[in-house]
Amino acid sequence: MSLTAEQAEAALTRAVVERYHQAWKQRSLEDILALYHPDISYHDFLQNRVFRLAELRDYVQASLPQGEAERLEHCDRIRVDGDTAFIQYQMVLRGSGGLASFQSSEAISVRDGLIWRVREYATLQHGGKAGSSAAGQRSPLQRLGLSARQLGRMAEDLHSYFRQQQPYLQADCTLAAVASATGYSRNQLSYLLNQVLGQSFYRYVNQARLQHLLASLPVADSMARIDQLAFAAGFNSLSVFYRCFRDHTGLTPAAWLRRFPCGSAQTTSDQHKD
Repeated sequence: MSLTAEQAEAALTRAVVERYHQAWKQRSLEDILALYHPDISYHDFLQNRVFRLAELRDYVQASLPQGEAERLEHCDRIRVDGDTAFIQYQMVLRGSGGLASFQSSEAISVRDGLIWRVREYATLQHGGKAGSSAAGQRSPLQRLGLSARQLGRMAEDLHSYFRQQQPYLQADCTLAAVASATGYSRNQLSYLLNQVLGQSFYRYVNQARLQHLLASLPVADSMARIDQLAFAAGFNSLSVFYRCFRDHTGLTPAAWLRRFPCGSAQTTSDQHKD
């Protein structure tokens, strides 16, 4: 039985969008770009921006998932109505001690066997507020030049830099220094930390210092030794260290030593989550 014109159109739309979906899943920049129509308009409503073909290489390359930090979890099957397909998915962003996710949906229209229109809507599910903008106003993410996917990449870059380079061991670790080392601006990192991961830069740094110290607790057998480890981990104030320790573990360092002599307790962040 031959297909009607409407059925044929829907079948072509599904085939094109499924190839597009697979290209994103395989992180293939060239395959993604090859599916865009010369007259494409890509609407990123989170940023309140419209991208044309000449701008999409940089946009897509910056948005491709990196490592294990960003997971694209599809919430529903692809639905097709004529020349337009609808996809819903969740993007999970991970950072040190923080977790946030974006719920996203895309309406993808096909013309001449290529993707002609993309309308992407993303909202922050938990963490800080992603921010909204009135008509004609630039959103915070537009001013910062960030998409939801780019925030995921930034979160992993920041986490990897702290894990590998351990900048928190320096008592004078600053947002400006971390921004310079990771290649992001201060405003971009500040937005990620405050609005997405829900914590200030200094809280993020002190959490990293505390994790470093907790890993060293098996060699601590006295308060004097713990104080030394605190300074070695980058804390430049014992009062800040004591407050951070208590907020994280629910105990003072002295009470921790009494309860877990010689560091016998599990000291990972899985014990006490913020």
